Amino acid sequence: MEFAKGEPEGETEAGNGAGSEAGAEVEPGTTRPGGRTARVRAAVLRAAGDVLAERGFAHLDLTDVARRAGVGKTTVYRRWGTVTGLVTDLLSDMAQQSVPRTETGSLLGDLTANTRLVARTLADPRQGALFKAVIAAATCDTKAAEALHGFYAVRVEEWAPCVVRAAARGEVPDGTDAHEVVRAASAPLYYRLLTTTLPLDEAAADRAATAATVAARAGAYVRDA
Repeated sequence: MEFAKGEPEGETEAGNGAGSEAGAEVEPGTTRPGGRTARVRAAVLRAAGDVLAERGFAHLDLTDVARRAGVGKTTVYRRWGTVTGLVTDLLSDMAQQSVPRTETGSLLGDLTANTRLVARTLADPRQGALFKAVIAAATCDTKAAEALHGFYAVRVEEWAPCVVRAAARGEVPDGTDAHEVVRAASAPLYYRLLTTTLPLDEAAADRAATAATVAARAGAYVRDA
């Protein structure tokens, strides 16, 4: 499989693991990650992601996560408190570990790098199942929805400068909404994931990037005056 410039093989938008010791401080809890604290967090978030991927949000249980992570359940309840608190921290960690944007010098190249990264993420057996579980939870749980929105806000913000630079080069009209362009590029891939069994391959990713680029160039995402 080919990979866009700056995207090493095997990387996905949500990263390759959970709970990096270099991660930033997150809520709930106020202890700065490092040493044992970071290792416990990594183990718990990894276990939570496994449960979400295997069984879905409805079966996410803090006691089960503690058992899988090999830590005391008191530690898990004290730090995360609730299932949605754990999901919030998991998505925060995933956003922190996500692959940074690629800048190729053209809007089409940048959006293609983005959509190929999204497609790899959603096609990954574990990551794709995890996102399906969280998306399903977000439809009926306010806290899960807030956590999911927070993850995507971080990712869209990461890639928006590609559109800003495209506007500066004259590729798209002034006033183009960079965030809307980034959302438009990945949206067909999520639709494909949730409504079909069609493959999330590079061809699908490239079509999505091309469609968003053509629409942006035509002024479809210019902000209303």
